[in-house]
Amino acid sequence: MSLTLAADARAPQQTWLEKLGPGHIILAVALVLYPLVASDFFLTQIGGYSLIFGMLALSLMMLAGYGGMVSLAQITVAGIAAYAIAILGNNNSNVLGFGWPWWLAAPFAVMAAAVASALIGWISVRTEGIYTIMITLAIATATYYFAQQNYAIFNGHSGYAGIHAPSFWGINWRDPKAFYYLCLGFAVLSYAAIFYGSRSTFGLTLQAIRDNPRRMRALGYDVTAHKVFAWFLAGIIAGLAGVLLVWFNGRVSPGTIGVDAALDVLIIAVIGGLRHPIGPFFGALVVVLMQTFAIDIVGAERFNTLIGLVFLVIVFVSPDGILGLWGRIKPHLAQESLRPGP
Repeated sequence: MSLTLAADARAPQQTWLEKLGPGHIILAVALVLYPLVASDFFLTQIGGYSLIFGMLALSLMMLAGYGGMVSLAQITVAGIAAYAIAILGNNNSNVLGFGWPWWLAAPFAVMAAAVASALIGWISVRTEGIYTIMITLAIATATYYFAQQNYAIFNGHSGYAGIHAPSFWGINWRDPKAFYYLCLGFAVLSYAAIFYGSRSTFGLTLQAIRDNPRRMRALGYDVTAHKVFAWFLAGIIAGLAGVLLVWFNGRVSPGTIGVDAALDVLIIAVIGGLRHPIGPFFGALVVVLMQTFAIDIVGAERFNTLIGLVFLVIVFVSPDGILGLWGRIKPHLAQESLRPGP
């Protein structure tokens, strides 16, 4: 034992740069420098939009990958935050709009989304597999129709328009470059929280509950409380994405939280990989690029077919998404040449 402890003491401690690895560093530098080469269109419609939907898919990835709970209600959670911004802040729909400052409305909206997510989790954690998917789908569908038919709170099918991103420190945060960096900052914080949180005591416990809930319950862990808290944390990330989304679009309506959008989030998460925190962002980039450019090539009526085919191909080749495919290719690229030396 003493020899082992002495060896551990002599082992060199890794710096935070070594823990991150070269891949993270290269990607971070590329994302920071991206505005230097990108046009305003690519900054917002591709960069910002991909980061927002990457955060939404990340919240789903946390639940599904680490907790074994597949949710189709993440866009609903984000929509609650978006509607809260429209109702608590200012809008030009002449319905509600309490005029709260952004620094008060935004945290309240995120917290409302987190609480709503925890409530959805509390309802659904008593089920597993397909039943969890169906319950969350039912909640998402019911919320969509309720928002469409309710005019007192949600302003019906028209929703709210005229919602502006804040301006402070002399910066209009809806300007392309500023908005991109705003999205990037929150995406990095969300990614870091999931990346390091998965290695925390709670993260490891959640993964153990995913693998064997009966055993964890027998060991004295409150399985339901851990799952509901995971929903709460995922709701914070989805709520942040909802706030950014309503600032991006300048409006929110039932179409924002429709079933199609819920399925898009699931597709993004699966394409990127449900066991890799960075995967949802790659999946979001792929889907956003296809939505932006491929729809003009194949037509709107065939676009969903194209998305379905891409989804099936990626899942068939690599069930763990794009990151899983890279994980299978990487060892072959790293192999040393089998040719004899000179």
